[in-house]
Amino acid sequence: MSKSALVYMALALGAIAAIAFVVLRDPATIGGGADMSAAAALRDGDMKKLNFHPEPRPTSAKPFVTPDGSNVSLADYRGKVVLVNFWATWCAPCRKEMPMLEEIARELGGDDFAVVTLATGRNAPPAIAAFFEEIGVEALPQYRDPKQEIAREMAVLGLPVTVLIDRQGREIARMTGDADWSSDSARAILTEVIAATR
Repeated sequence: MSKSALVYMALALGAIAAIAFVVLRDPATIGGGADMSAAAALRDGDMKKLNFHPEPRPTSAKPFVTPDGSNVSLADYRGKVVLVNFWATWCAPCRKEMPMLEEIARELGGDDFAVVTLATGRNAPPAIAAFFEEIGVEALPQYRDPKQEIAREMAVLGLPVTVLIDRQGREIARMTGDADWSSDSARAILTEVIAATR
């Protein structure tokens, strides 16, 4: 092989490697090759705080506790886009946000999407039930992370924190603080993510 052919081959391989690096690092390709740039472009109002990650992040495999004392985990939601909300009964912004999460869960929930509400820390089941009753929330799960193991593993600092998880169970975006999840922007983003990862 001639010297010029070797140089050409080296340049071509370098270009391929550079393109691969950009594709793998580009947040537009997270979610198993799904294009997230369209969803990110829909952020408006509160949703501007929703940060899409450059690369998907692992989520916790630890179980959380249901009201009847049994265990479930995020792995049970594989195949769906999941919005996981970390909250607590003492959290005032959580009280404001929870009805909006219920609204989007009622509208988009089903085979493709779910909202998982996870009370982290010392939240007694009767207190959680009373919290939901006081704010009129009926359709969201009353799951608990009593020892904060899931919150710690997923680097949840402060409450509320809401994490968007793709169908493969990977974290693709995160919001710190409360937001109007029933807004047109939130609806458009979640609808786009659901469609893009189908």
